[in-house]
Amino acid sequence: MTKDVLVSISGLHMEGFPGVTEEENEAIEVVTPGSYYCKNGKHYIIYDEVMEGIPGTIKNKIKITGSDTVEIMKTGLSNTHMIFEKNKKNLTYYQTPYGQMLIGVKTRNMEINVTEDDIDVSVDYELDVNYEPLADCKIKMEIRAKGSDPFSLH
Repeated sequence: MTKDVLVSISGLHMEGFPGVTEEENEAIEVVTPGSYYCKNGKHYIIYDEVMEGIPGTIKNKIKITGSDTVEIMKTGLSNTHMIFEKNKKNLTYYQTPYGQMLIGVKTRNMEINVTEDDIDVSVDYELDVNYEPLADCKIKMEIRAKGSDPFSLH
């Protein structure tokens, strides 16, 4: 994998939001350049995220350990350290420009596929806020070496 990568992250909240119809449950997708490195057998992806309507950025670091743990660390406008481990629930605080929330993520299923030029991660999880169930969610990450076919992003 090259140091320069293209990061595609899509997420879907499938239920739990009152008044949201099935048609409104569209995936949110971000495609952005990032950096990749591997250290002590762990994969790291770093990229910046811009929030619409708010000046500043969020620095994101994704850490992939083996085939059963994904961590997402955000610093800047939002701060959190989310840990996804299959069949485990992890609690963390999520600091946003609008206030702090206690969030829980219970990972039901996780698939990690690492090849020479790309990394694919798929996570199904339950999300709760302040111990109240909020939504069933899916997140899909595709990290491609720059120079590989960017149109292969799904």
